[in-house]
Amino acid sequence: MAQALRALICLAAIAAACISAPGVAGPLTPRAPAWSELSAADQQTLAPLAPDWDQLDPQRRQKWLGIAKRYPSLGPTEQQRVQQQMRAWAELTPAQRQAAREQYKTLKKLPPEQRQDVVQKWQEYQQLPPETRRELSARTPAPPAGSKPAQGAAQPH
Repeated sequence: MAQALRALICLAAIAAACISAPGVAGPLTPRAPAWSELSAADQQTLAPLAPDWDQLDPQRRQKWLGIAKRYPSLGPTEQQRVQQQMRAWAELTPAQRQAAREQYKTLKKLPPEQRQDVVQKWQEYQQLPPETRRELSARTPAPPAGSKPAQGAAQPH
C-alpha cells in the first residue's frame, strides 16, 4: 500500500511538472516564418503577398505556405490561375477579405445540389464578355448570400 501511494505521489509530481513546465503552456502552433525567412522559391511564388506577409496571422501564413509548396507540382495553367487569384486577393481590403471568407464558409455549408448550382452559375458568369460582367458588377451592390466570391478559391480558409 505504501508503495502504491509513493507511485501515485510520484506520478502526480511528474504530471504537475509537465503542466507547469515553461514553453509547454498551451497548444503548439505551427511556425510561421517572417518574409525574410522564406526560401527564394517561396518568396517568388508568394510575391503578391509580400507587402502584407509579416502582418498575416501565423495560421494564414501556414495556409499560404501550403499553397507555395504545392505550386511547383501544378501545371503552367494552374500556376497562372493561382498567381492571378493571389494578386486579386492581395488587392482586397481587410474588410473585403473577411467578406470573401464568410461567403466561402456560406458556400461550403450549402447542400451539394445548391453548391453545384452556384458553381454552374459562377462558371456561366465567367464566360460572359468582360464588358457585360462590368455592367453587372456596377448594377449589383453585393452578391447574394451563398454566391461564390469573385476572387476564386486560392485563398486560405
